[in-house]
Amino acid sequence: MKENDGKWSLPGGWCDVNISVGENVVKEEAGFDIIPEKIIAIQDRAKHNLPVYAYGVCKIFIQCSVIKGEFKKNIETTNCSYFSENNLPTLALEKNNEEQIKMCFAAYRAKNWTTLFD
Repeated sequence: MKENDGKWSLPGGWCDVNISVGENVVKEEAGFDIIPEKIIAIQDRAKHNLPVYAYGVCKIFIQCSVIKGEFKKNIETTNCSYFSENNLPTLALEKNNEEQIKMCFAAYRAKNWTTLFD
């Protein structure tokens, strides 16, 4: 997803109150209908992304399949595109870094991925 500042990140966001992680993933805001398939990793944001926040955040990386839909520009994102692992755009490092994206590619290729967690 292309952020308003011109940098790119994986689709994501904060979990809404009283909605499960799975329901939040399906409610993805870019306009696509998706199916969550597997949890890739659960990470303590402070160990992987800067700047460090004054509060704790757990990030859950979930592999999904797009069923249908098309990108809808919104107040947070201006574009959507796919990139190869070796041709990443300028990343919004406070959200996702190259290490995290490569982890997602590895999980996608793996036949028997084991969820990673801090």
